[in-house]
Amino acid sequence: MKAQPTASHFVDGAYLEDTAGAAIDVVYPATGEVIARVHEATPAVIDRALASATRAQGDWAARPPVERARILRRAADMMRERNRELSELETLDTGKPLQETLVADATSGADALEYFAGLAPTVTGETIPLGRDFVYTIREPLGVCVGIGAWNYPTQIACWKGAPALALGNAMVFKPSEVTPLSTLKVAEILVEAGLPAGLYNVVQGRGAVGGALISDPRVAKVSLTGSVETGKRVYATAAAGMRHVTMELGGKSPLIVFDDADIEDAVGGAMLGNFYSAGQVCSNGTRVFVQKGIKEKFLARLAERTKAIRLGDPMDEATQMGPLVSEAQLEKVLGYVRKGQEEGARLVTGGGRGPAGSGFYLEPTVFADVTDEMTIAREEIFGPVVAVLDFEDEEEVVTRANKTEFGLSAGVFTRDLTRAHRMVAGLQAGSCWINAYNLAPVEAPFGGVKLSGVGRENSKAAVEHYSQVKSVYVGMGAVDAPY
Repeated sequence: MKAQPTASHFVDGAYLEDTAGAAIDVVYPATGEVIARVHEATPAVIDRALASATRAQGDWAARPPVERARILRRAADMMRERNRELSELETLDTGKPLQETLVADATSGADALEYFAGLAPTVTGETIPLGRDFVYTIREPLGVCVGIGAWNYPTQIACWKGAPALALGNAMVFKPSEVTPLSTLKVAEILVEAGLPAGLYNVVQGRGAVGGALISDPRVAKVSLTGSVETGKRVYATAAAGMRHVTMELGGKSPLIVFDDADIEDAVGGAMLGNFYSAGQVCSNGTRVFVQKGIKEKFLARLAERTKAIRLGDPMDEATQMGPLVSEAQLEKVLGYVRKGQEEGARLVTGGGRGPAGSGFYLEPTVFADVTDEMTIAREEIFGPVVAVLDFEDEEEVVTRANKTEFGLSAGVFTRDLTRAHRMVAGLQAGSCWINAYNLAPVEAPFGGVKLSGVGRENSKAAVEHYSQVKSVYVGMGAVDAPY
């Protein structure tokens, strides 16, 4: 139990254990070893978390925004100071290589805390003149927010949801994925150490039933989920029953379009970032790579060459470039898609097999060519290191095909013709687009999807709309003119 936390939950400013809840084993994906055990939140733990959040939120909302900002900024600094420790825990929790977690996980969480610390004092209302009278508006917090995280970026997601919620005067109860329950506890611990009052950021563990209990509680004003489309539909329906605010960041099957004038090396690099980072377990991945026919074989040859050079291995070795998938169940799911791709006629260019010998959940980075729009691997979200390369002839054709999906999270275009690039992204049905880049998600930019990929936006100034509400105040400056 080399990663055993102090306790399963973090409630009302302190660690809390209740072994009456069902046990959840935490498995290190690189070895299959059980490295920790936590317990699901019981109804008593859930009630205590929501009660403490409700109690603490009013005082927190009444504090000056600059005071809230100082605490979040201190927490950001502490996360950066402890980046090594947090990154190693994230690697144990997720199986992602240390090469990634050192630069992409706790650091991006710290960026979110710092950004919203700076934004908090700038959030103001407006004055609307009406001649003699006037109206002014106040932007107020929503109250108690529930965050439900995914297992691919537990530290980052905990901060992407927690930072705007706290900056704008809300409290949060966060439920991490039961697959990766460890990292979020450290986020809560650091926030309290930085001066956050007890009760404002609580972490409770559990599976779907715990999430359901949280989002259906009348004390909850807002639900923010990162997860699959199917989970999102259920959460959205439950939240709607109580007219709760929602943010849904869900799945995708995003297109990455490479024109024949693109820089091949850059385009291949973008395709690899959009398919192999975090072993392909990224919702915004550009898993449908459309390559113009004139450069298809050249693109495939270079993609295969660079893919074969990816170093799989021990995630705690900083030379390792790709780690295992998060769980055995996820590995088996992705292997099923690999088999389906071959059965339906896609050409396996490289990969497709299990990774290094041992008990870990490794899969070789995999490239398929000659993929058609109707194939399963071109329609369904795989969430693993599997690239589907499709070819196209012209711009009009590829926009139509790229949009022919129920998803709409992200899209990318590689071309030297920037006029065409802007024309393309104007026509693509996606919430986040990249031109000559892929999968960069700075906190300064809004992130979220359209269609079944979600509602609302995370990060940037756009998050203010999703963690606060406007109160309108009419001020009469003269006698009341009543016709009665």
